[in-house]
Amino acid sequence: MKILITILLSSFSLYAAQFSNQYMSFELPLGWECQLEGSEYVCQSDNGDRRKEAIIILAAKVRSEQDSLDQYQDYLQKEKSYKVPGGKSLVSEPKYAKMTSVNGHSWIDALHLASEVPGFYTRYLATVKSDLGIAITFSVAKDLYRNYQAVFDKVVASLRVFRRRNVNLSDVDLAGNQGSLADPNFVPDQSALNLGARGTKKRSNSSGSDDNFMLYLLIGLVAAAFYFIKKKKK
Repeated sequence: MKILITILLSSFSLYAAQFSNQYMSFELPLGWECQLEGSEYVCQSDNGDRRKEAIIILAAKVRSEQDSLDQYQDYLQKEKSYKVPGGKSLVSEPKYAKMTSVNGHSWIDALHLASEVPGFYTRYLATVKSDLGIAITFSVAKDLYRNYQAVFDKVVASLRVFRRRNVNLSDVDLAGNQGSLADPNFVPDQSALNLGARGTKKRSNSSGSDDNFMLYLLIGLVAAAFYFIKKKKK
């Protein structure tokens, strides 16, 4: 069965669909689609059985002085501590955080296990482009990570970011019009994420005071992934 799943997932990348919005484009696996949910784009398979296995979420923010590749990398290379419903504390396992170049543009590429979504790997890609901070996350169930790894690698390899000067920020789907990816006062739109008690406004982090530059957009994206995956399971 696993061999069949691997073959099917590999075949998705052979006939990819193109996704493009006002600041990013990439190739989606066959049978995937993206929809705007509030201020985040949520991409999943249109196969009901596949939707609960993996998810891609992307968003952008107006860039501030705190938005830099160095600060993104500093944040993403540290473990994250958080509480799940019931009060149990969990700590993520950072696997790597490095700078990489994709189609001539620099990104911070990081991988965590159980960072906001227990039992899921989450890969982060974060970058800046002109006056924008941009983040994309790939979350997949732990036992299917190897099956999806090549698929996500192909999506990442196709990533392109741009800032069209003839497009006003008011016409761009942004996660809020103020703050930044690294602004501790930024809170993802709760109405868009529908997180209820799992909102991230009063997060605590075991990494210490150096985490004043919290990437709340990245946290919000992964929390959104958790919400959408749980929603599909129901």
